[in-house]
Amino acid sequence: LPSMRTPTAMIVGLVLCPCGLLLTLTGTLAPSWRQVSRVPKQPVDVVWEQGIWDICKERQSTHDRFCGQADELGYFEQVPVRVAQGLMPSSLVLTLVGLVVAALGVRCWQPEPRHLVAGVGGLVLLLSGLMSLVPSSWYTQELWALPAVPGSTLSVGYSLVLSYLGSCLEILGGLALSLSFHHCCKE
Repeated sequence: LPSMRTPTAMIVGLVLCPCGLLLTLTGTLAPSWRQVSRVPKQPVDVVWEQGIWDICKERQSTHDRFCGQADELGYFEQVPVRVAQGLMPSSLVLTLVGLVVAALGVRCWQPEPRHLVAGVGGLVLLLSGLMSLVPSSWYTQELWALPAVPGSTLSVGYSLVLSYLGSCLEILGGLALSLSFHHCCKE
C-alpha cells in the first residue's frame, strides 16, 4: 500500500524555496545593497542607499527619501553591479521554474509523488540559489572598492542581507528536494 504522507524533505523544500524567493525578490528590487553615510559637505543625517537598480538619498531626521539620484561616480558601470543586474533577475525566473517543476513532482493531487520530477525541481532550485549567491558574495567582497565619495562611511545594506538569506534558503530547499533522487535509486 502506498503511503499517503508527503515526504518530509519535499515539505521542507516547498516551504524554504518560496521563502527564499520572496527574500531574493525583495533584495533584488530594494535599493539598499550599500549605505553611504557621513558624506563630506552633506548634512550628518543624510544617507545614500545604493542598490543594483537605483540610488536613493534619505534624510534620517525627517525621513524624506528621494530616489533616482544621478550616478556621478560611475557606480552602475562597475562589474559587480552589472553582474548582479544580470544574475539576480535570472535567478528569480529560474526559481519560479524550479518551484513549478517541484510542485509537479510533489504529489498534492496524486497518491504517489514523482520523485524524479521533484529531484529535478530541487536541482533547478539549487542552481537558482547559487545564481543569486554569486552576485551577493561578489558585491560584498567589492563593497569598499566600489566608487564612493572620499571620507564617507560605507556599510552593508539590508537588501544585500536579504539576498544572502534568500539564496541560502533556496539552496537548502533545493538540496532537500534533491533528496527525492534517493527514492528513484531505491526503485
